[in-house]
Amino acid sequence: MTMTVSAAGAVIGLVIAIIMIFIKFPPVYSLLTGAVAGGLIGGADLSSTIDFMMEGAEGMVPAALRVLAAGVLAGVMIETGAATSIATAIVRAIGEKKALFALVLAAWLLTAVGVFIVVAIMTVATIAMAIAYQANLSKPAILLAMVGGGKAGNIMSPNPNTIALADAFDLPLTTLMAAGIPAGIFGIFAAYFLSQRLKKKGSFVEEDETPETAEHLPAVWTSAAAPAAAIGLLLLNPAAGIEIDPLVALPAGALFGALVMKKTDMFSYCALSGLGKVSPVAVLLICTGTIAGIISNSNVAVIVTGMTEAAGMPAFVIAPLSGIVMGAATGSTTAAAVVSAEVFGERLIESGVDPLSAAVMIHGGANMLDHAPVGSFFHATAAAVGMGMKERLKLFPYEAAVGSVVMIVPVILFGWIW
Repeated sequence: MTMTVSAAGAVIGLVIAIIMIFIKFPPVYSLLTGAVAGGLIGGADLSSTIDFMMEGAEGMVPAALRVLAAGVLAGVMIETGAATSIATAIVRAIGEKKALFALVLAAWLLTAVGVFIVVAIMTVATIAMAIAYQANLSKPAILLAMVGGGKAGNIMSPNPNTIALADAFDLPLTTLMAAGIPAGIFGIFAAYFLSQRLKKKGSFVEEDETPETAEHLPAVWTSAAAPAAAIGLLLLNPAAGIEIDPLVALPAGALFGALVMKKTDMFSYCALSGLGKVSPVAVLLICTGTIAGIISNSNVAVIVTGMTEAAGMPAFVIAPLSGIVMGAATGSTTAAAVVSAEVFGERLIESGVDPLSAAVMIHGGANMLDHAPVGSFFHATAAAVGMGMKERLKLFPYEAAVGSVVMIVPVILFGWIW
């Protein structure tokens, strides 16, 4: 008889991991501790618990390798100044009068082309602070514009969360990216509308907080070469039936961008820098897989499905709800996507939910509350604009409102209409 973990034990293990993350214990070790505790409390012996953890971690290896490959593209975009060049060009083109819309678009575009959302916001923040000082815009307004734009870009990007979901549901990366475009578009306008309401509320940027303007940035058209090439290679699959895995497409696009920008002498440094930025994400993916392995070897999915059916709700609601809950619990879009897909993916497909629909709805839910204070995103974005904790917490419901739009659109399109 195959040993399984009780639902109560699996949930307790997850709660232990969340509490440890909340009290600032390293997330990697928090997840490992929660996985071991969940298995043992759930009735499995130590050997079976380790087997379940290994099983879950092994499932994350392909996604982790693709995330490491994505680091090359991120490193080239950041270290060559390409990301800053693109963001600066957008802001200049739209102008100071529509500064908030420009910040939304800048954060959206950088995230959408593969810059990690935290890095994208920190990149745009250097420009945003100067604009906010000149246009007398509040810190909450500019931060919401950037976070909202980042959320809109994240659901349609070749970022770790999308890579993990595409891998979990065996989907082409570009297919899942394209499915997120409607949510991204609505998210852009939601972010702009809400940030407009905050432009005179909260603290303001002081003169000594404005950063120096960056010099010697590459031209915009050369800056766009790396992401354009990477996405172009990925699009060869749907366009011509030529499948190029992200493991190859993303670094190849980065190399092409370095050639176009004449920064090949920096390529090794860019790759090393990118590796430093994505390594924690790749390790987090694998460790998230360990706790996902515990939960997936429990009857949590069966219980949740039964409760959904008893309440008369359609099976697809499990997808966004699991993403929302896990996003809030971990403060990470990637962790939320991984756990939700591993635990509920098979159950959703068995219930008749199309794999693409399940993936994009989980993705939308994971983006809704991934800015929870338990994660690093909340704190890093506050530091990017010099915002205090109390004021940062006040911004939480506005971010959740933008995230709700990003979540609701896929549910309507892929749950009710598809």
